[in-house]
Amino acid sequence: MPHAALVSRLRAAGCVFAEEEADHLLAAATDAAALESMVVRRVAGAPLEHVLGHADFAGVRLVIADGVFVPRHRTELLTATARTLVRDGATVLDLCCGTGALGLVVARGFAGVRLIASDIDPAAVACARRNLAGVIAEVFEGDLFAPLPTGLRGRVDVLLANVPYVPTAEITFLPEEFRVHEARAALDGGADGLDVLRRVAAQAPGWLAPGGALLTEAGAAQLDAAHALLLAAGLQPQTVTDEETETNVVVGRLRDV
Repeated sequence: MPHAALVSRLRAAGCVFAEEEADHLLAAATDAAALESMVVRRVAGAPLEHVLGHADFAGVRLVIADGVFVPRHRTELLTATARTLVRDGATVLDLCCGTGALGLVVARGFAGVRLIASDIDPAAVACARRNLAGVIAEVFEGDLFAPLPTGLRGRVDVLLANVPYVPTAEITFLPEEFRVHEARAALDGGADGLDVLRRVAAQAPGWLAPGGALLTEAGAAQLDAAHALLLAAGLQPQTVTDEETETNVVVGRLRDV
């Protein structure tokens, strides 16, 4: 299929970056039939990353499967913030890990880091295991902290928790490629968007090492409530904000005793 014709089909389907997407699809397709199959899926609304079978995040290419949460580029603020807290030999825990993107990026370049990841979605866990196969990592399937080895308690230096924080009533306003094609559990944060964070914050101090930190994202309207949750759990909160992307990373530190 000529590039111009492919761009026209994608643009007609509402793809804003039609030229760039056409380049990706042409590069990924093994033959004309494969290209047509991919184009049909994309035109029907499937996320480009699901169609291609991979996603790029913070300079890393990740395997991704249908239904698995696509890591957002705005979340690179969380990984950049976390990397300022990591040291050689640290223990990093990535809860709600999805593809394993956050843990992989945060641990990259540090020596002797123990990386643990966990997710409740079997498809996400399968992706994370593939993406983390090249590093020393342990990937568990289950609800938040439940599947983790008890010996990890009190030893986590950096806890990444990119929990779902979209209020249930607002999911209907998300773009269709997120709302329809990603697992509901990866999006729905409950009535105020903070249900999962409440559970994480309540348990986090028991898993963090002295001076350890929990990092998560929150919407601007959720910041005061998120800070209150962390304070109630015994964590000292602060917010790191990127005005350009309107991204807020909330950091809760456990006092170093």
